[in-house]
Amino acid sequence: MQIDFHYATTWVVARAAGFNANDANIIAYASQYVDDAINSGHIKFTNGASYERASTAHGRLDYKNVEELKNMQVWLPFHFLPGNGGLPAGQNPKGSFIQKLVCTPGSYIAHDMVAECINDKHRPHALHRLGITSHVFVDTWGHQGFAGVKHHINDANDLKSMNDHPIESLIAEISGFFSDLSQGCTLSQGHVQALSNSALPYESWSYVNGLGEVVKRNNPVDFVSAADELCKVYQRFIAHDTAAEVHGLSNPLREAISACFRQFENANCEQRHQGWLSAIADDFFGLGTGVATYIPKGEGSWKHQALGTTRAIGDDEYILTPDFMNSNWKYFHDAAKKHRLAIIDDILPRYGICVA
Repeated sequence: MQIDFHYATTWVVARAAGFNANDANIIAYASQYVDDAINSGHIKFTNGASYERASTAHGRLDYKNVEELKNMQVWLPFHFLPGNGGLPAGQNPKGSFIQKLVCTPGSYIAHDMVAECINDKHRPHALHRLGITSHVFVDTWGHQGFAGVKHHINDANDLKSMNDHPIESLIAEISGFFSDLSQGCTLSQGHVQALSNSALPYESWSYVNGLGEVVKRNNPVDFVSAADELCKVYQRFIAHDTAAEVHGLSNPLREAISACFRQFENANCEQRHQGWLSAIADDFFGLGTGVATYIPKGEGSWKHQALGTTRAIGDDEYILTPDFMNSNWKYFHDAAKKHRLAIIDDILPRYGICVA
């Protein structure tokens, strides 16, 4: 899934669940920023203070770096949450260990992740963690069938569009690193070989995986299911009850979201995103029009507001302002570190999964 879901759809779903526009903006920003926070390590302040940020994604060039792709500190907790074959803790799917690592939509592990987030609601970075959790949760639908490690199970051959979209044209239009790796690629990291088909909301497609199985995917149906389940997550968060009986999206809103998934038929995620923003501005969803512009870096971004820098990489030292401690940027990284620790050290071991 890409910015049209992780930001715009997430904002719509958060508003539908009952969050006000400002809180929905924080949740949506944090959700999308998971794909854009590519820098890690300590930053230093001129007064001698320091802060450690967490990388939640790799840059595009890292898709061509096999060693970087082995980094389980990023791929598994933030993008390819292991599904344990859809089974609860204490049970194992058939086959080898890799079967435990494959993403499964709405898995028990995913719901344990949600519960950890809801139980941490009292923290100042609660909405930021909810945004991160949102990203990972819906990606269990978008990344289903793939694992966040280098393994032949991720092979995707004989790709076919069931919407009569020529795969060759999709390769030409989709991001450069995917097109480079799609031709004769031997890497099997995530869904690299499946291009961005898994991220296109309008696409129905099929492929043959590394086990020789024919896999059929209907993204419009999967994406609506993900949005509906995400709405339930938000409703439980608001209720501060991990087991609350909630209704999810209303039928009219499900239909409106489904219409956007199917109608914004463009391989360019930014253009689809603009379609969503226009729909929100026209109050197509009946939820108000208070969506903020997403600025990942540069002037107006969370990083700029926190550190005063507009540089992509950053400066050697920063001036520590009184607002830094309560900034959205710091809260995002606080939440990311808590999320990663909970996934790798607490949740996955319950399922017999040790990845770090």
